[in-house]
Amino acid sequence: MQFQNLARKNEIGANCYHLETSDCSIVLDSGMHPKHEGPDALPAHHELPPHSVDAIVLSHAHLDHTGTIPVIMRDQEDAPLYLTEATSHLAKALLHNSVNVMQHKRLELGITEYPLYGHRELDRLAKRWEPKPYEKPWKINRDTQLSFYDAGHILGSAGVMIESEGKRVFYTGDIQFEDQTLITGARFPEENIDALIIETTRGAAPRAPGYDRQSEEDKLLQAILDTIERGGSALIPVFAMGKTQEVLTMIHKFKSDGRLPEKTPVYMGGLSTKMTHIFDDLSDSTSRKLPDFKILEDMDINTGSKKHKGAPITYRPGAIFCLSSGMMSENTTSNIFAQTFVSNPKNSLLFVGYCDPDSPGGAIRETRHGDIIRLSKDKDPVVLNCPVEIFDFSGHATRDAILDYILRVQAKQVFLVHGDLPASEWFQQQLAERLPNCDCIIPLPSKKYSI
Repeated sequence: MQFQNLARKNEIGANCYHLETSDCSIVLDSGMHPKHEGPDALPAHHELPPHSVDAIVLSHAHLDHTGTIPVIMRDQEDAPLYLTEATSHLAKALLHNSVNVMQHKRLELGITEYPLYGHRELDRLAKRWEPKPYEKPWKINRDTQLSFYDAGHILGSAGVMIESEGKRVFYTGDIQFEDQTLITGARFPEENIDALIIETTRGAAPRAPGYDRQSEEDKLLQAILDTIERGGSALIPVFAMGKTQEVLTMIHKFKSDGRLPEKTPVYMGGLSTKMTHIFDDLSDSTSRKLPDFKILEDMDINTGSKKHKGAPITYRPGAIFCLSSGMMSENTTSNIFAQTFVSNPKNSLLFVGYCDPDSPGGAIRETRHGDIIRLSKDKDPVVLNCPVEIFDFSGHATRDAILDYILRVQAKQVFLVHGDLPASEWFQQQLAERLPNCDCIIPLPSKKYSI
């Protein structure tokens, strides 16, 4: 076998990998880089000749893994796309939204290459999507067999086992081994694995000593209660897929056990609502901690103006606003809402996940109280007067949990992917000491490695 990293750099971005067996060529994920635009946001698809790929596998529906799936499918017209049922629904909604975003950027930013694909093309390509269940192997060629395993990251996320030539290669995608509020932790194989292709997202970020998820939830609740008591509202920037549903489930728990007043208004935006419908529709068909709980049915959620579809969400005191994006990127609901929100000292801004340091959310986290900050190039700067708090509800496994998994598997080869270089290098250093017989590789872009 041969493995090739088709991401353009060793970082988190346009994730895409190529695995070649004796009788099969497989692409693993095809993401869009969140920091780049146009062709620069694509993986190195040009490394693969047209009609050379037999199968494409999608681990989960986040944009950095899914965003250019239509492009690789257009180039590889003979290849079906394998994914879980839940990922197929989430990815379709995400990609149609991505078309709308690209159309907007074409008009606003003059990026003539956008959109990279259209709505009709996406619907046509989706006919080649083949959903598969967890832990039920299927063959894609005479000597190559695949199996999905629950990755615990978001709804439908999966690691994939590739068995060929008498070898077993496991690609993890993004992992969370611990149970989250709604999604249960990963159930991964550990035996007879020859090579691991594994994420390293949190390799450079150790978890705080003494961390406990229940205590972290209690801290979030207290921050919300303190905000409401002083007459303000809480803004929680969230990603539309995954983090929104996790946070809303926490809020439901707070209300159900009487610690948060039942009448506390909760708001979320349009894309989050669409994704939450999918989470609810699949509530009884996937592994969840609360299988019968349906967010939109069991909670009183406000999704903006009911009279005017698409109308902006308006501020009111004593409320919780769960708005995307989680990094408060320009022109997203959370960014626009924050423009008049953060100057009010009664309010609070509560981060529950990762923010890239170069994003507006990342900039806010580095801004001191009372300083001026610019949230958008097109808007006036504002004064950050409200409290800002950061909580750890990551959908990614800790570096120690991933390291423990690698040590249990004891694969002959480990390919460290999906992480900035310091994160991957931490794992490489640890494995050099603790698993010295393992061939531990940070794969250079485009270089081919034998398995």
